[in-house]
Amino acid sequence: QVQLVESGGGLVQPGGSLRLSCTASGSIFSIDAMGWYRQAPGKQRELVATIASGGSTNYAVSVKGRFTISRDAAKNTVYLQMNSLKPEDTAVYYCNADLAIETPYVINYGMERWGKGTLVTVSS
Repeated sequence: QVQLVESGGGLVQPGGSLRLSCTASGSIFSIDAMGWYRQAPGKQRELVATIASGGSTNYAVSVKGRFTISRDAAKNTVYLQMNSLKPEDTAVYYCNADLAIETPYVINYGMERWGKGTLVTVSS
């Protein structure tokens, strides 16, 4: 099986910074893309940023210029550097991976896994 574990959430003042990390582990054959999503109280989960295996990135308009996604392929880890945080960035942040999972007999392509989330609170 495959697990995604996030870390780095916490309480930060408006204008501050946080860095989230997410590491995928288990029977991973390959990872196509990794990304971050967030869900604020009472709202639907929304895309924050994604990064493909080739390095191309995609950001939500609301975070562009403030957040930076990066990836260490050798460590199956994705990072989200969040700067100039605003109260509206408060949410549970979830890591996502599109990957191929290896079993003893086959490789299952087109799989998706989620982490359990890490809470980011931006408040004075």
